Amino acid sequence: MTTFPSRLAAPAPGWTTYADVIVIGSGVAGLTAALQARAAGSVLVVTKAVLDEGSTRWAQGGVAAALGEGDTPEQHMQDTLVAGAGLCDEDAVRVLVTEGPGAVRRLMSVGAEFDRDADGNILLTREGGHLRNRIVHAGGDATGAEISRALVQAVHEAGIEVIEHALVLDLLRDAEGRACGVTLHVMGEGARDGVGAVHGRAVVLAAGGMGQVFSSTTNPHVSTGDGVALALRAGAEVTDLEFVQFHPTVLWLGPGAEGQQPLVSEAVRGEGAHLVDADGVRFMTGRHPLAELAPRDIVAKGITRRMAETGTDHMYLDGRHFGAEMWAHRFPTILAACRANGIDPAHDLIPIAPAAHYASGGVRTDLAGRTSVPGLYACGEVACTGVQGANRLASNSLLEGLVFAERIAEDLARGLPEPGEPVAPEGDAWLLDPGIRTPLQRAMTAGAGVLRSRDSLRETMQVLAELGRRTGDDPCVESWEATNLHTVAGALAAAAYDREETRGCHWREDFPDADDKDWRGHVVTTMADGRLDRAYRPYDPKHDRDAAPAPAPSNAPHSDAPHFRAEHPTEEKP
Repeated sequence: MTTFPSRLAAPAPGWTTYADVIVIGSGVAGLTAALQARAAGSVLVVTKAVLDEGSTRWAQGGVAAALGEGDTPEQHMQDTLVAGAGLCDEDAVRVLVTEGPGAVRRLMSVGAEFDRDADGNILLTREGGHLRNRIVHAGGDATGAEISRALVQAVHEAGIEVIEHALVLDLLRDAEGRACGVTLHVMGEGARDGVGAVHGRAVVLAAGGMGQVFSSTTNPHVSTGDGVALALRAGAEVTDLEFVQFHPTVLWLGPGAEGQQPLVSEAVRGEGAHLVDADGVRFMTGRHPLAELAPRDIVAKGITRRMAETGTDHMYLDGRHFGAEMWAHRFPTILAACRANGIDPAHDLIPIAPAAHYASGGVRTDLAGRTSVPGLYACGEVACTGVQGANRLASNSLLEGLVFAERIAEDLARGLPEPGEPVAPEGDAWLLDPGIRTPLQRAMTAGAGVLRSRDSLRETMQVLAELGRRTGDDPCVESWEATNLHTVAGALAAAAYDREETRGCHWREDFPDADDKDWRGHVVTTMADGRLDRAYRPYDPKHDRDAAPAPAPSNAPHSDAPHFRAEHPTEEKP
């Protein structure tokens, strides 16, 4: 049985700096927020690695926006609501689709260059779940890299201050609980090295996702859930963590391969590639009317089931009929990844398996990006704006980062918060042994992955409880990341255990009936005194961000939920 640290154990800050607006993260959401927030005051960007090493640069697909002839925001909204499986906040989706086209045009004005036809018109393509061609892309399958390039260049040209190689540790708050800065660890030189503090009037959390909580993921190594863990320790509401989208076609790199895996875009199937098993059988035919082009969650489950039926750890994608020229022109990034691993997709089957891809849930925000902690904002994958619902529509994530980052900047421009001075943090601080990372990831993949059940989730939580007893006493990046992963894994597994239904990308084998009307609501997680508490919040389609807690279904979260309620043995704390 375990609790979680109320703050990360770390040395006292050895240096301090200041900015009016502190932006944590350097993906599309963070850099857009930084550029736009200059109207409010001084801006400082803190990023965990280098400025262009977030998840954005790895995005192969594109940005969805109603830019084509005959397309409308209402049509985009309808496609998004269908994909969200009954849990999208309609107001948030309306904001996304109506403000999205303008946000994309502003991104182009910053310098992003998207693919165009011979007449100079933007090329639009289609992905799963979209009934219109509305996906803007760059370099064929390198959209994220182009967006990252343009935004990084704009940040440099604007002279925005940046601290790289910095892991944010905890939120600083004043006596009233308002955000007033962060503590962080910098692997730098000179004055800014080691643990320090940045004081400010507002903190924008754009720290990305949590894909590294699973053994195999498309997320980069920096995506260890640091933002969600920080928000939980700060007392912020986190919601919908159980809705993790697993991409069905990720390059399988061999037995035991773990960590970030190369993505094989859905667009490959869109162009006509087929999923087959080792005998060449198209196993998705008959499982869904759209076969390989079924929604991502259906395809991921179909692949996982076929792997179980055949006793194998991967399936195959057959795009040999494309020919070498099409692979080189349409999918150069994927072609390079395949060749780097000894595969020529023009002649070979591509081994694939599902892997964790995108977190639809995160830190709960309103339509201005404000969290439940005054002065703390969130945008991008770390946030839950209500747009994604129970299952993200393809290529809506980059757009969400753009639109809601701009909304945060607009809110800040109307007047920065006025917090007081930071006060000494309260609560117990400790760290976990870095060695828990791999067994944690394997337990989450086995029990909280594509297919889940009460038994598998209970086993996962038991493993997490045991790992939570393996404390460490060495404050370092590896220990801080392991502790963050453990906190996020605990919250995710508990939410998945609580939701006794199948909806969107959350699939319970023991509750296979989809879309239980009694479960049309949110599992909202908070943390106090090291304990994870969950509450059920019924869905309100018009004002879902403001819906108040109410009586839950009989199987909803309650106070004696398993394992996360008991105290951590005090003798094991450093």
